[in-house]
Amino acid sequence: MNLIEESYTRLFPNRDFSHKTYIEYNRRLSAFNANIALDKKTLKVHLNLQWKDIDDEIKIGLIQHLLCKVLKHKAHTQNISLYNSFIKNIPLLTARVTPPAQLENSYNRICSNLLPFSDLSHEPNRPNIKWGRESFRKLGCYNFHDDTITISTIFKDAPEHLLDLVMHHELLHKHFKFEHNNGRNSYHGPAFKSAEREFPQFEEAERELTRYIRQKMKGKTRKKPKFTSLFGRWHKNI
Repeated sequence: MNLIEESYTRLFPNRDFSHKTYIEYNRRLSAFNANIALDKKTLKVHLNLQWKDIDDEIKIGLIQHLLCKVLKHKAHTQNISLYNSFIKNIPLLTARVTPPAQLENSYNRICSNLLPFSDLSHEPNRPNIKWGRESFRKLGCYNFHDDTITISTIFKDAPEHLLDLVMHHELLHKHFKFEHNNGRNSYHGPAFKSAEREFPQFEEAERELTRYIRQKMKGKTRKKPKFTSLFGRWHKNI
């Protein structure tokens, strides 16, 4: 019985397993990433090569997590708990690289001036931080799989406090991680939203950020951005 069949059987103990399976480890996927596809009666799982030497019980939790997505099933198993715990502790396995000075300065300002970030100011808790591409809809993201914060390059010439606002939001994702409830991961819980509002003059800074993005978008696209909830609309994880 291979890992996919084992994962399926534990997830659905009362169902017969009738799928063909295909599993591959590769370097194409980013660190500790994975995906699944259901092609007719074949379940295909691709995993980043870093998964190869990880304990099978954790990999079973990962595959169960993917199965729940592709089969639209809600479940919480011991293996999924193991997988979630492993993901939350990946920062301990991640090599550190020197961030761009502008981003490091923003990170240090947030850690020095805002709670609850005192625990992130020293190794090994510091994430990797890098510039992404020029994006007006995804301002930043925190990737749990490689403990990396990526910030849109539109903030290279932004006022410091607007870059800090985005950095603050991403560091909250690292600090609070996520909750797994009823088969779904929650990233913006009440504690997260409360801490987000601790940013100095949060509402005014959010309005200013909206104006800044509108100004930067001029000449880039004919479509006007729609702002319902600034980060709620633009920010997604995992």
